[in-house]
Amino acid sequence: MDRSRFLLTSLAGVLAAPLAAAQQAAKVYRLGWLSDGPQTPSPMSVAFADTLRELGYVEGRNLVIDRRYAAFNYDRLPELAADLVRLNPDVFLAGGNLNIAALKRATTTGDGLLDLYMAANQ
Repeated sequence: MDRSRFLLTSLAGVLAAPLAAAQQAAKVYRLGWLSDGPQTPSPMSVAFADTLRELGYVEGRNLVIDRRYAAFNYDRLPELAADLVRLNPDVFLAGGNLNIAALKRATTTGDGLLDLYMAANQ
């Protein structure tokens, strides 16, 4: 297994934990995804979605992913992060220091913030 697949599988497992803890019949889970990159799907985001599907979380069935992309316009990150916080997702997903910092500033508690950068580098 290559490093990126391992990280994605590990990350999906970490993400699944808070979702599974609150699992109820017919519950639809909400994930807030903040990216500073473009909206074009990357191989890693496709692999992440595939891994979530393998764990039983299927977008459009029991999972809603609210995606916000800054398209390298970093000044938009605080606005996009605040928008995601207003949607009240079960868990946030962000990679990179700028994205994580924007989400941390936008949340009052930091609950549900999955720190991809730190998880991938520990």
